[in-house]
Amino acid sequence: MNVKLLERVSRRDALKLGTLGALSAAGAGAVAACAPSTVAPVAAPAPTTAHYAHPSDAMFMPGLSGEIDIAKNGFNPSDILADFDYGTVSALPNGQTLREYRINAVVKNLEVAPGIEFEAWTYNGRVPGPTLRCTEGDHIRIEFVNGSPHPHTMHFHGVHPAGMDGVYEPVPVGGRFVYEFDAEPFGVHQYHCHVMPLAEHIARGLYGAFIVDPKQGWKKAEHEFVMVQNGVDIDFDGENDFYAVNFIPFWFDKHPIQIKRDALVRVFLVNMLEYDPINSFHLHANFFHYYPTGTLLTPSEYTDTIIQAQAQRGMLEFTYKYAGKYMFHAHKTEFAELGWTGAFEVG
Repeated sequence: MNVKLLERVSRRDALKLGTLGALSAAGAGAVAACAPSTVAPVAAPAPTTAHYAHPSDAMFMPGLSGEIDIAKNGFNPSDILADFDYGTVSALPNGQTLREYRINAVVKNLEVAPGIEFEAWTYNGRVPGPTLRCTEGDHIRIEFVNGSPHPHTMHFHGVHPAGMDGVYEPVPVGGRFVYEFDAEPFGVHQYHCHVMPLAEHIARGLYGAFIVDPKQGWKKAEHEFVMVQNGVDIDFDGENDFYAVNFIPFWFDKHPIQIKRDALVRVFLVNMLEYDPINSFHLHANFFHYYPTGTLLTPSEYTDTIIQAQAQRGMLEFTYKYAGKYMFHAHKTEFAELGWTGAFEVG
């Protein structure tokens, strides 16, 4: 396979010129070999022609030609939508529900676009990490094992003791740590590594969703999906080259999400984007009820577009009254053009 390196033009220039360089597995591996506190040097590459696909009836955005090898990656972004990890469940002597999880930090080369590999730092070999789900008041016990060559932690958004915060207790290479706390408050939360340089550890892939259901439960929804917004900085220069939900650019443009007409859809939306200050979500031909952070049972607004800063999250609820194909995407158009776009197929 020919080695192609990222073109030395800005992402905005790439869009205007209609070109974007591609990294092969070998090329990505070369630039990925950097220490966690440094940016890897990249040799001046020769310009390359973009592997953009032409828009068609099946795909509105230009996208990228070809498909990634999801079998090699070991996970499918469509499966991540509804892949909830409830842990191993038992009861403590006092009757409280105990949920136990095991999370491993590992380095893994992942194909983010056809011919482009990215050296990711992962929880359990996938990006985003497992979606941990529980009920308010459950006792959570997470055995974290650091199988990577860098110190890492797990920092959970929520309420817990200081010693469980995953900030001042970096887990060394080959080490382990047990996080233990009661799940509160209910809502849509996240976890991520909190070791410096913080932006790089998160941008490399060390993040995931943490959903705490209210004791009384949510109202019944036919479809529940987790969408974790992210960027991919393939040449490690502190600027994102692609944008996505559930890690793979243009995935849900090529593979629309199937939903039923008149069925309640609930989306747990988490913004884990680094290197850009805000992100957004826009739903076509529809409005949704929005619950910021998911910590209240009544929505704050009825809208078709919301803005989230880094680490903000919320819950969206909506139904479609008409069958057909409908876009959703970042309403920062640059993000959409670089991968953060998808579609619901309503039947």
